[in-house]
Amino acid sequence: MRQQAPVVIECLALNIGQLRPLGGSGLLSAIDKRPVDGSVRITRLGLSGDAQGDRAHHGGPDKALHHYPADHYDRWAAELPGHAALFQNGAFGENISSRGFTEADVCVGDRWRLGKALLEVSQGRQPCRRLDLRFALPDMVERVRDTGRTGWYYRVLEEGEAAAGDRLSLVERPHPRWSVARVFEVLFGPHKDAAALADLLRLGVLADGWRQRAARRLLDTAG
Repeated sequence: MRQQAPVVIECLALNIGQLRPLGGSGLLSAIDKRPVDGSVRITRLGLSGDAQGDRAHHGGPDKALHHYPADHYDRWAAELPGHAALFQNGAFGENISSRGFTEADVCVGDRWRLGKALLEVSQGRQPCRRLDLRFALPDMVERVRDTGRTGWYYRVLEEGEAAAGDRLSLVERPHPRWSVARVFEVLFGPHKDAAALADLLRLGVLADGWRQRAARRLLDTAG
Protein backbone atom coordinates (compact mmCIF):
# COMPACT_ATOMS: atom_id res chain seq x y z
CA MET A 1 0.00 0.00 0.00
CA ARG A 2 1.23 3.49 -0.77
CA GLN A 3 2.51 5.41 2.20
CA GLN A 4 0.27 8.47 1.79
CA ALA A 5 -3.24 7.86 0.51
CA PRO A 6 -5.18 10.87 -0.74
CA VAL A 7 -7.66 12.09 1.86
CA VAL A 8 -9.80 14.37 -0.30
CA ILE A 9 -10.74 13.77 -3.92
CA GLU A 10 -13.43 14.87 -6.35
CA CYS A 11 -16.35 12.64 -7.27
CA LEU A 12 -16.39 12.71 -11.08
CA ALA A 13 -19.79 11.11 -11.54
CA LEU A 14 -22.65 9.36 -9.77
CA ASN A 15 -24.10 6.67 -12.02
CA ILE A 16 -27.36 4.74 -12.08
CA GLY A 17 -28.73 2.07 -14.40
CA GLN A 18 -32.02 0.51 -15.41
CA LEU A 19 -32.73 -3.12 -16.22
CA ARG A 20 -32.01 -3.93 -19.86
CA PRO A 21 -31.19 -7.13 -21.76
CA LEU A 22 -27.44 -7.66 -21.56
CA GLY A 23 -25.78 -8.42 -24.88
CA GLY A 24 -27.54 -11.19 -26.76
CA SER A 25 -28.12 -13.24 -23.62
CA GLY A 26 -31.56 -11.87 -22.75
CA LEU A 27 -30.30 -11.56 -19.15
CA LEU A 28 -31.70 -8.45 -17.49
CA SER A 29 -29.00 -6.31 -15.94
CA ALA A 30 -28.40 -2.72 -14.84
CA ILE A 31 -24.61 -2.93 -15.21
CA ASP A 32 -24.67 -0.29 -17.95
CA LYS A 33 -24.88 2.75 -15.69
CA ARG A 34 -25.00 6.38 -16.80
CA PRO A 35 -24.05 9.62 -14.99
CA VAL A 36 -26.82 11.49 -13.16
CA ASP A 37 -27.22 15.23 -13.54
CA GLY A 38 -27.64 17.18 -10.34
CA SER A 39 -28.13 15.93 -6.82
CA VAL A 40 -29.18 12.36 -6.00
CA ARG A 41 -30.08 10.76 -2.70
CA ILE A 42 -27.83 8.08 -1.24
CA THR A 43 -29.90 5.63 0.81
CA ARG A 44 -28.98 2.57 2.87
CA LEU A 45 -29.52 0.46 -0.26
CA GLY A 46 -27.75 2.72 -2.76
CA LEU A 47 -28.49 5.57 -5.14
CA SER A 48 -32.11 6.53 -5.65
CA GLY A 49 -33.28 5.38 -9.07
CA ASP A 50 -30.63 2.69 -9.46
CA ALA A 51 -31.53 -0.95 -10.16
CA GLN A 52 -29.86 -4.37 -9.78
CA GLY A 53 -30.65 -7.36 -11.94
CA ASP A 54 -29.54 -10.01 -9.45
CA ARG A 55 -30.35 -8.95 -5.91
CA ALA A 56 -29.08 -12.26 -4.51
CA HIS A 57 -25.52 -11.28 -5.44
CA HIS A 58 -25.63 -7.52 -6.03
CA GLY A 59 -26.81 -4.70 -3.82
CA GLY A 60 -27.95 -4.97 -0.21
CA PRO A 61 -26.61 -3.06 2.80
CA ASP A 62 -23.02 -4.34 2.49
CA LYS A 63 -22.89 -3.61 -1.25
CA ALA A 64 -25.04 -0.51 -1.43
CA LEU A 65 -22.62 1.45 -3.65
CA HIS A 66 -19.92 0.31 -6.04
CA HIS A 67 -16.94 2.63 -6.57
CA TYR A 68 -14.62 2.15 -9.54
CA PRO A 69 -11.49 4.26 -10.13
CA ALA A 70 -11.55 6.00 -13.49
CA ASP A 71 -7.74 5.84 -13.18
CA HIS A 72 -7.99 2.33 -14.69
CA TYR A 73 -9.83 3.30 -17.85
CA ASP A 74 -6.80 4.46 -19.84
CA ARG A 75 -5.06 1.15 -19.17
CA TRP A 76 -8.13 -0.83 -20.18
CA ALA A 77 -8.45 1.16 -23.39
CA ALA A 78 -4.77 0.58 -24.22
CA GLU A 79 -5.06 -3.14 -23.56
CA LEU A 80 -8.41 -3.55 -25.33
CA PRO A 81 -8.46 -0.89 -28.06
CA GLY A 82 -11.41 -2.50 -29.82
CA HIS A 83 -13.51 -1.78 -26.73
CA ALA A 84 -12.03 1.62 -25.89
CA ALA A 85 -15.32 3.48 -26.37
CA LEU A 86 -16.88 1.54 -23.50
CA PHE A 87 -14.29 2.56 -20.91
CA GLN A 88 -15.96 5.57 -19.36
CA ASN A 89 -17.78 6.41 -16.15
CA GLY A 90 -20.31 3.70 -15.28
CA ALA A 91 -18.94 1.02 -17.61
CA PHE A 92 -18.18 -1.47 -14.84
CA GLY A 93 -21.53 -0.93 -13.17
CA GLU A 94 -20.08 1.52 -10.69
CA ASN A 95 -22.18 4.08 -8.87
CA ILE A 96 -19.22 6.33 -8.02
CA SER A 97 -16.43 7.38 -10.39
CA SER A 98 -13.31 9.27 -9.32
CA ARG A 99 -9.63 9.72 -10.07
CA GLY A 100 -6.70 9.85 -7.68
CA PHE A 101 -6.93 6.68 -5.63
CA THR A 102 -7.27 3.00 -6.37
CA GLU A 103 -7.60 -0.32 -4.55
CA ALA A 104 -4.07 0.15 -3.19
CA ASP A 105 -5.05 3.42 -1.50
CA VAL A 106 -8.38 2.50 0.09
CA CYS A 107 -8.80 0.30 3.15
CA VAL A 108 -11.65 -1.84 4.41
CA GLY A 109 -13.34 0.08 7.20
CA ASP A 110 -12.47 3.50 5.74
CA ARG A 111 -15.20 6.04 6.37
CA TRP A 112 -15.67 8.60 3.62
CA ARG A 113 -17.95 11.63 3.55
CA LEU A 114 -19.58 12.23 0.16
CA GLY A 115 -21.94 15.20 0.13
CA LYS A 116 -24.19 14.68 3.14
CA ALA A 117 -23.75 10.89 3.20
CA LEU A 118 -21.25 8.87 5.24
CA LEU A 119 -19.93 5.72 3.59
CA GLU A 120 -17.87 2.80 4.91
CA VAL A 121 -15.76 0.49 2.72
CA SER A 122 -17.09 -3.04 3.24
CA GLN A 123 -15.28 -5.21 0.65
CA GLY A 124 -13.75 -5.26 -2.80
CA ARG A 125 -15.72 -6.18 -5.89
CA GLN A 126 -15.75 -9.86 -6.80
CA PRO A 127 -16.18 -9.84 -10.61
CA CYS A 128 -18.98 -11.90 -12.11
CA ARG A 129 -19.87 -13.16 -15.59
CA ARG A 130 -21.98 -10.10 -16.34
CA LEU A 131 -18.69 -8.39 -17.14
CA ASP A 132 -18.03 -10.94 -19.90
CA LEU A 133 -21.42 -10.14 -21.40
CA ARG A 134 -21.07 -6.40 -20.87
CA PHE A 135 -17.79 -6.22 -22.80
CA ALA A 136 -18.48 -9.15 -25.16
CA LEU A 137 -15.26 -10.81 -24.03
CA PRO A 138 -15.17 -14.40 -22.73
CA ASP A 139 -12.36 -13.67 -20.26
CA MET A 140 -13.20 -10.21 -18.90
CA VAL A 141 -13.82 -11.62 -15.42
CA GLU A 142 -10.37 -13.16 -15.40
CA ARG A 143 -8.81 -9.93 -16.67
CA VAL A 144 -10.43 -7.90 -13.89
CA ARG A 145 -9.55 -10.47 -11.23
CA ASP A 146 -5.94 -10.96 -12.36
CA THR A 147 -5.21 -7.23 -12.63
CA GLY A 148 -6.90 -6.41 -9.32
CA ARG A 149 -8.77 -3.54 -10.99
CA THR A 150 -11.98 -4.46 -9.23
CA GLY A 151 -13.23 -1.41 -7.40
CA TRP A 152 -14.90 -1.71 -4.00
CA TYR A 153 -18.22 -1.50 -2.19
CA TYR A 154 -19.59 0.77 0.51
CA ARG A 155 -22.25 0.39 3.13
CA VAL A 156 -24.12 3.61 3.92
CA LEU A 157 -23.86 4.72 7.54
CA GLU A 158 -25.64 8.04 7.06
CA GLU A 159 -28.01 8.77 4.19
CA GLY A 160 -27.86 12.07 2.35
CA GLU A 161 -27.71 13.98 -0.91
CA ALA A 162 -24.64 14.10 -3.14
CA ALA A 163 -23.72 15.19 -6.65
CA ALA A 164 -20.91 14.93 -9.16
CA GLY A 165 -18.24 17.44 -8.21
CA ASP A 166 -18.69 16.85 -4.48
CA ARG A 167 -15.58 15.87 -2.56
CA LEU A 168 -14.91 12.48 -1.07
CA SER A 169 -13.22 13.17 2.25
CA LEU A 170 -11.60 10.53 4.42
CA VAL A 171 -13.08 10.75 7.92
CA GLU A 172 -11.52 7.71 9.60
CA ARG A 173 -9.13 4.86 8.74
CA PRO A 174 -9.24 2.23 11.51
CA HIS A 175 -7.51 -0.54 9.54
CA PRO A 176 -4.61 0.96 7.55
CA ARG A 177 -2.97 -2.46 7.04
CA TRP A 178 -5.96 -3.80 5.12
CA SER A 179 -6.09 -2.10 1.74
CA VAL A 180 -8.72 -3.41 -0.64
CA ALA A 181 -5.87 -4.72 -2.80
CA ARG A 182 -4.36 -6.68 0.08
CA VAL A 183 -7.71 -8.15 1.16
CA PHE A 184 -8.37 -9.29 -2.40
CA GLU A 185 -4.94 -10.92 -2.64
CA VAL A 186 -5.38 -12.77 0.67
CA LEU A 187 -8.83 -14.05 -0.30
CA PHE A 188 -8.29 -14.80 -4.00
CA GLY A 189 -4.53 -14.95 -4.60
CA PRO A 190 -2.61 -18.19 -5.20
CA HIS A 191 -0.87 -18.16 -1.81
CA LYS A 192 -2.90 -19.15 1.24
CA ASP A 193 -1.72 -17.18 4.27
CA ALA A 194 -3.29 -18.71 7.38
CA ALA A 195 -2.25 -15.87 9.68
CA ALA A 196 -3.64 -13.19 7.36
CA LEU A 197 -6.88 -15.14 6.90
CA ALA A 198 -7.28 -15.44 10.68
CA ASP A 199 -6.78 -11.66 10.97
CA LEU A 200 -9.47 -11.09 8.34
CA LEU A 201 -11.91 -13.19 10.32
CA ARG A 202 -11.48 -10.76 13.20
CA LEU A 203 -12.08 -7.74 10.97
CA GLY A 204 -15.66 -6.93 11.93
CA VAL A 205 -16.11 -4.24 9.27
CA LEU A 206 -15.44 -6.73 6.46
CA ALA A 207 -18.67 -7.77 4.72
CA ASP A 208 -20.03 -11.07 6.00
CA GLY A 209 -19.74 -12.80 2.63
CA TRP A 210 -16.01 -12.14 2.48
CA ARG A 211 -15.51 -13.16 6.10
CA GLN A 212 -17.17 -16.45 5.22
CA ARG A 213 -14.77 -16.83 2.30
CA ALA A 214 -11.86 -16.18 4.67
CA ALA A 215 -13.18 -18.90 6.98
CA ARG A 216 -13.46 -21.41 4.14
CA ARG A 217 -10.00 -20.62 2.85
CA LEU A 218 -8.55 -20.89 6.34
CA LEU A 219 -10.04 -24.37 6.64
CA ASP A 220 -8.41 -25.26 3.33
CA THR A 221 -5.00 -24.31 4.71
CA ALA A 222 -5.43 -26.93 7.42
CA GLY A 223 -6.41 -29.66 4.94
